[in-house]
Amino acid sequence: MTGSIFMAAAIFITLGAGCTLKGKRVANPRLVLSLISGCTLVMLFAGSALAVTDGAAAASSAAGLAYLGASLAAGLACIGAGIAVAVVGAAALGVVGEKPELLGSTLIYLGLAEGIAIYGVIIALLILGKV
Repeated sequence: MTGSIFMAAAIFITLGAGCTLKGKRVANPRLVLSLISGCTLVMLFAGSALAVTDGAAAASSAAGLAYLGASLAAGLACIGAGIAVAVVGAAALGVVGEKPELLGSTLIYLGLAEGIAIYGVIIALLILGKV
């Protein structure tokens, strides 16, 4: 019961902070977002830890955290790869516009940026293999 209360509180804190910050100018948005996400994660993990009462629930909770870790690994890696491809792709288009003979080397750099997503998926598969 206490775990469910903590999880609900984390959801309401995140939603309330999002509604409060919507449309307002914040001096240091990264600090504010990191504090909000930190509070939310602490409350979620406290809620999941308090929700565990016996051995069967502990096993299901561990499996749930493994799925959460796998999804975070794949999702964050894909977000990072998207940012990398956006930056490298814009620079590659500028270079190819001036020197078309450099197209091959710019494709290699784009491939390296896309490799970040593949690494995240591999880590997610390794995590899921342990469940």
